[in-house]
Amino acid sequence: MRSSLPSAIAAPVIGAVLLLTGCSTAMEDGISATEEISAEAASDPLADPATEPVADSGLPVNALPEIPGGRSSTDQCPYLDNTWVAETNGQITTGTGIDLRFDTPACVFWSYPEDPQLTVIIREMPDRQSAIEVVDWAAPIDYTEPAEEIEGWSGGRAGAGMVPEGLPTGQDGALYAVQKDNRAVVVFSNQDQSLKAELVAREVINNLGW
Repeated sequence: MRSSLPSAIAAPVIGAVLLLTGCSTAMEDGISATEEISAEAASDPLADPATEPVADSGLPVNALPEIPGGRSSTDQCPYLDNTWVAETNGQITTGTGIDLRFDTPACVFWSYPEDPQLTVIIREMPDRQSAIEVVDWAAPIDYTEPAEEIEGWSGGRAGAGMVPEGLPTGQDGALYAVQKDNRAVVVFSNQDQSLKAELVAREVINNLGW
């Protein structure tokens, strides 16, 4: 018959053996048990709410693209072709810049004028209300008409001169801004007709598969 430790003694002894074995393995790997736990917590965003990723880089709803190279930039927009933009907005494209601070890069297109001919901002916000706030900023309800042309998307549109203070970009022109769920698509064009901005928004939504 096999001998056994009394149950009152066996549990602590076994626990101590397991603890020593775990510590030995951790030390052999060059890290302490405490460091292992810290590493696991750091790799799991759910371990600490403060580490949860912020949607769309945490930029405010009124964030505009910042292009370090300005009109001399040649970075290709990932969802709009230069030739298509030139044909749709009616101006040759002389420069293209992207702002990677946005989860989906914002794109700015220039032609011969000093100001951009086209600015496209894509936002993936934490929730639907935040996306609506982006559209409310870009297309203030007091000065714009409803934009319901793209199925499932809604927002506002305005031709040149409709918004008294001008576009948020600081120039004159047309705008088209729409939202669906937590996503918003904003287009500012230096052209007079909001139809051109709408066509750009349609192309963006289609190319992104939204």
